[in-house]
Amino acid sequence: MRPVCLAVPGKVVQLWERDGTLMADVDFGGVRKQVCLQYLPEVVVGDYVIVHVGFAIQHLDEKSALETLAAFQELGLLEEEFADPFADGGGAQDLPPPRTTTEEMGS
Repeated sequence: MRPVCLAVPGKVVQLWERDGTLMADVDFGGVRKQVCLQYLPEVVVGDYVIVHVGFAIQHLDEKSALETLAAFQELGLLEEEFADPFADGGGAQDLPPPRTTTEEMGS
């Protein structure tokens, strides 16, 4: 069963601003994602943070972060959290078929 909400620790590897918002590339055990740092503006490259729905919400020490990442990896949660549902064709069957212009117009 997939968790409804998962906060994942990751290591900040790059910082930048996008439209005045502090952003980072964060490495989650080999998977990199863009993360908003507005809640933690003091973060620097090399820090570990806990990320929830694309936002860094808390600092975390390296030992705790690595232990948590190892546990998530062992449980298969990282693959589940970061997997592309369309990579193997899965997930696409759950989408409704595309609508044509005439269907949208009610003809």
